[in-house]
Amino acid sequence: MGAEQDRRSGADSAAAGRGGLGRFAQWLRAGRGGPKGTPGGATAGDRESLLLAAAAAGLPLAPAAYPADYRCSCNRIGCPTPGRHPVSFAWQTQATTDRAQIERWARSQPQANFITATGMLHDVLDVPLEAGREALERLLARGVEVGPVVESGGDRMLFFTATRGTPEDEDEWWPCELDCHPETMDEHPGMRWHCRGSYVLVPPSRLPGERSVTWLRGPEHPLPDPLTLLESLTDACARHVDAATEAEYSPAWP
Repeated sequence: MGAEQDRRSGADSAAAGRGGLGRFAQWLRAGRGGPKGTPGGATAGDRESLLLAAAAAGLPLAPAAYPADYRCSCNRIGCPTPGRHPVSFAWQTQATTDRAQIERWARSQPQANFITATGMLHDVLDVPLEAGREALERLLARGVEVGPVVESGGDRMLFFTATRGTPEDEDEWWPCELDCHPETMDEHPGMRWHCRGSYVLVPPSRLPGERSVTWLRGPEHPLPDPLTLLESLTDACARHVDAATEAEYSPAWP
């Protein structure tokens, strides 16, 4: 029995090292469907376990809104980001990795999505889905340590990285330029760099239209330096933007 367990564990480790799905990621991808209304289709226990795993990996969490029929649970008329924003305006100070607090939130707000505040312990490189898939394949083929990766809403891919600054070294924190100033998109087309003052949804989260936020590579993977991913992501985004532009403006066949 012990030998068989060692063999299985070794196979899981080898799969993770090759960029494949280890047992944790396979469990995430399996769906494990739960009652309607539970974020990401997970059962209540699965949902709490996923949130606690994210917090244990150093992702500070806070409750977020969720889809309610055809509107956002915040009840704001014409909410511009339904199901994607924090519940509290104090989300930056509220976000925590404390296990007991996250358990209380998860149990008292069973339908809530959760966000993670970036720029404190980690950053997120947010790219179009197709560009992300291309870059992920290339990075893994080169043996680069990619870290956790999320597919969000069927149109974006999120690469979780170490942050470029810390609260103890505040002058070195990078402001969220790629979210705040569109002119910087010329350098990194199609990419959003979530750092200080920004946030992203974490799995399991639900979005309008039966869309979801799910792990492709779980939070058990160490956070890499963002600069080790930046060139590949930027190149893939540039190709994605060029292809989309060409398709949009190509002349009709005579």
